[in-house]
Amino acid sequence: MTTTWAPSSWHRFEAQQQPDWPDPAHLEAVLKTISTLPPLVFAGEARRLTEDLAMVANGDAFLLQAGDCAESYDDFTADKVRDKLKVILQMAAVLQYSSGVPVVKVGRIAGQFAKPRSSPTEEVDGVHLPSFRGHMVNDVAFSSAARSADPERLLAAYHQSASTLNLLRAFTKGGFADLHRVHAWNQEFVATSTEGQRYERLAHEIDRALRFMGSCGLRTEREPALHQVDFYTSHEALLLGYEEALTRRDSLSGDWYDCSAHMLWIGERTRQLGGAHVEFLSGVQNPLGCKIGPKATAEEVVALCERLDPDRRPGRLTLITRMGADTIATALPPLLRAVRDAGHPVVWACDPMHANTFTSSSGHKTRQLEHILAEVAGFFTAHAEVGTWPGGIHIELTGDDVTECLGGSTAVGENDLDMRYETMCDPRLNGRQSLDLAFQVSELLR
Repeated sequence: MTTTWAPSSWHRFEAQQQPDWPDPAHLEAVLKTISTLPPLVFAGEARRLTEDLAMVANGDAFLLQAGDCAESYDDFTADKVRDKLKVILQMAAVLQYSSGVPVVKVGRIAGQFAKPRSSPTEEVDGVHLPSFRGHMVNDVAFSSAARSADPERLLAAYHQSASTLNLLRAFTKGGFADLHRVHAWNQEFVATSTEGQRYERLAHEIDRALRFMGSCGLRTEREPALHQVDFYTSHEALLLGYEEALTRRDSLSGDWYDCSAHMLWIGERTRQLGGAHVEFLSGVQNPLGCKIGPKATAEEVVALCERLDPDRRPGRLTLITRMGADTIATALPPLLRAVRDAGHPVVWACDPMHANTFTSSSGHKTRQLEHILAEVAGFFTAHAEVGTWPGGIHIELTGDDVTECLGGSTAVGENDLDMRYETMCDPRLNGRQSLDLAFQVSELLR
């Protein structure tokens, strides 16, 4: 962070993946309105997440970052938020009980509305239109009106994020996340699966542990950590005008915080050292993430660490690798060594989703759970080789009984994809597949 940094400093740099807004004056008016609205999260919450992630960086905790590929304006209900949270709480219970280390829970939620695209336009039957960039920008319907970037969607993103955060705070602090309710998190369609039944056995073990603690005279009803959880939000900080509009100076520290989420990350397509996204996030004091693909060099990654975390603060920076099951074993160890040797106390997390995406014979973009599990195993193997801590996983999932990814204990096949393929963009794990993954990761953590 330089002394000349300001929330608007990014305007001096090239910004990738920004929409072509047809009416700049309309955009400016909407962003000005957003800049007057209350923050969605608070600086103190972001600092607490940095402290929790510092435990992960030190090898004393594990990060579970999970949620939608892209949130939808059309499919938003309290039940949807609750069911997504249920799956994440289930996964966290499996990981924490099996590994014996705390699990830091961060959702891809309450702001994950914008998506980078490999091409600015899309062609269907000879017609070229702007690509769908998430509901924060335009609509998925293939028409010129739907695909036109609309600044009013930025306001809609703010208001839906506020509603989602209100629900999340109520669920996580109001009794829903009470560890005594661990059985209630098992959704009906999950409970009927092999892994759901395995989860039920684990839930019974947790019940027995709680009863044992009570029999020893420990008043479990008075332990807040057993009745509520800290749950944080995150999203890719893609639309820089929106992020700038929600950046506030903390009254206690005087530092700048992007109050659109507790944690923000930079994508693989926007992590240019001399780019606007790195410039913007270098100046806010939120914990940050940065996606790292298989072509990243050790020099590039160390330079990103220097730019985003020059003070080497544990918990400040999470490097999220997305390399592919066939590549991670050779591509990751040199990066681990270089960052370690440069003295950067980063969190290393594995995104096993994006580099394992392919198009099925039916034309659906999908992922094979077997490949996802293989990349996570390769991630752990690489860390064991170098002697570093495999700090977490970064997963796209949903609480709905979708059929978007292949495999799992219920063996979703290519012929099943048409049944419930509902994603806005990339394929997500359903609840059963998410538990499959959690149990596999718990074995690796052991």
